[in-house]
Amino acid sequence: MSKIQRGKGTTRAATGNEFEIDQKVQRSFSEKTWDETITKDSWMVFKIMAEFVDGYERLAKIGPCVSIFGSARLKPDSTYYNLAVDIAEKITEIGFGVITGGGPGIMEAGNKGAHKGGGKSIGLNIELPFEQHFNPYIDKGYSLDFDYFFVRKVMFVKYSQGFIVMPGGFGTLDELLEAMTLIQTNKIGRFPIVLVGSDYWKGLLDWFKDTLLENGMISEEDLSLYRVVDTAEDAVAHIKAFYDKYTVNVNF
Repeated sequence: MSKIQRGKGTTRAATGNEFEIDQKVQRSFSEKTWDETITKDSWMVFKIMAEFVDGYERLAKIGPCVSIFGSARLKPDSTYYNLAVDIAEKITEIGFGVITGGGPGIMEAGNKGAHKGGGKSIGLNIELPFEQHFNPYIDKGYSLDFDYFFVRKVMFVKYSQGFIVMPGGFGTLDELLEAMTLIQTNKIGRFPIVLVGSDYWKGLLDWFKDTLLENGMISEEDLSLYRVVDTAEDAVAHIKAFYDKYTVNVNF
């Protein structure tokens, strides 16, 4: 369904998606009574609490795990998909389980690799209007659904002893920068962050150095928060070397 939108000197047909977005924006600005606002916010608190409690109770005994992040849009014939399968399988061989976002693409690859390696395979799914659905490689009892991104990110950080970051979009960047910020500000202990795909990450990392560092927005030592690799062997070797040097220290 389309709708004609008229602005200053312009007339154009809006797509159905644009019309739906317009409706959501208008609803967000609609006036609500104080009682309606308080009631809705109060019940939201209970829903958030329920997600935290369920996550804590079900993940408390999973043992050391590594989270694998990356795009939901990459297909099984993608080089990075198959690389993620290989990394996850090798991660289980050194004694770690694997946590992913539970969906398709790189998330599916991570759970598939953990399943192949006989390690724990956990999926933290987020309900989205597109892309996201549980993949079939998650262990029974370890597929969790979340409505709130921030609750889900707490679970990733709290129950992971390392991050493997494959190529991805906004969601992957959000998860990567969340982890780096928490380590940089000493809100959590240091754990290894591995970026896989030097060509893919080059532009972002150059911007870190040439713009953020150059303008004093970050420190030189912040550039050591991550390691860039191109092979499964190097990704897993960095995780292993970190914990060979430091006793495994869970974040909870």
